[in-house]
Amino acid sequence: MSSSNARELALARVLLVDDNPTARLTLETLLKASGYHVDSAASAAEAVGRMDESEYELVLSDLHLESPDAGYKVLAHAKMMEYEPATALISSSWSEGQSQLGDSCEVLIAPEDVPELLTKVADLIAERATRRMARELKHGYALSV
Repeated sequence: MSSSNARELALARVLLVDDNPTARLTLETLLKASGYHVDSAASAAEAVGRMDESEYELVLSDLHLESPDAGYKVLAHAKMMEYEPATALISSSWSEGQSQLGDSCEVLIAPEDVPELLTKVADLIAERATRRMARELKHGYALSV
């Protein structure tokens, strides 16, 4: 395996979903510059197709896509995937997003705060890896007993 193939395999895969081409390109560039492998989708339907084709450590979706609840539909589909990616919503209107989320457990990220966005992305991917490792260890332990 070439070093570029090995490097690509080591990168965390992120699916970025945003119907605004400028926001999508900006976030995609930022995430790639931070070392993530990023695929992007411009709609909920495109995102669902990508999740069905590839595995992601994180699905990061705009709160409002082609309809007010499309971002929630993207995350609902992600949570049904066997590979269980971490999920988060992004919204440039922080107060509107917070009020819509209410008591739900979705993470809301404001894209304007770049250091906070990158910290939350890293934290979500690390939490997913920890959950996955704990599940595999538990499953491996159960098989050996």
